[in-house]
Amino acid sequence: MFLFKHAEKSIELIDRFLNIIDQGSIIFKEGVRSYLFGNRENFINNLQTLSTLETDADLIKRQIENILYTQSLMPQLRGDILKLLEELDNIIDLAKTNLYQFDVEVPFIPTELNQDLVKLTELSVSAIESVIPAARAYFRDPESIKEKLHRVYLYEKEADKLADAIKRKVFHDMPNLKLSEKFHLRYFTLHIEILSDAAEKTADVLSIMAIKRNV
Repeated sequence: MFLFKHAEKSIELIDRFLNIIDQGSIIFKEGVRSYLFGNRENFINNLQTLSTLETDADLIKRQIENILYTQSLMPQLRGDILKLLEELDNIIDLAKTNLYQFDVEVPFIPTELNQDLVKLTELSVSAIESVIPAARAYFRDPESIKEKLHRVYLYEKEADKLADAIKRKVFHDMPNLKLSEKFHLRYFTLHIEILSDAAEKTADVLSIMAIKRNV
């Protein structure tokens, strides 16, 4: 903690930043559910909220970067922290961009896929929700990072398996769909699944950072 004793302001901002990423993942989950079950009003509200959160995350990220550079705080760790912030920011960027694609492209999703896609969304969001406490632990309790990260990898693997199962169902068990519709469904399955990949990438960065802290 010695390296962080003069960095309270940065850590406070990082906590706020992490809260926004966490909130964004929840709104993404609600947005997908709203779209699948035809709740247009809620879906639009989710889009607007997620857009606001993404903007807030960018602003706080720039504040943190400015403090780290101008006040020469944590110089030994600055590069790693900035890399972590970039990966976390990518999560909420993807969440906003991918939810907006539902609004732009208006994919036709058969109701028999709703529960699978809801579950896929929950798994991807769980991966994000699991990486947040690991990121907090880096600044508070770095020795606990490893035990927190295993959940990220678990949820990411489960999301991959379910996404493959959904795509297999679409291409093998739904003959009434046009090929173009099948491609569209594969594309939107990927939009949801990719958030767990982003969480996994963040977990990889944290794993390396934790090793460096303990060397």
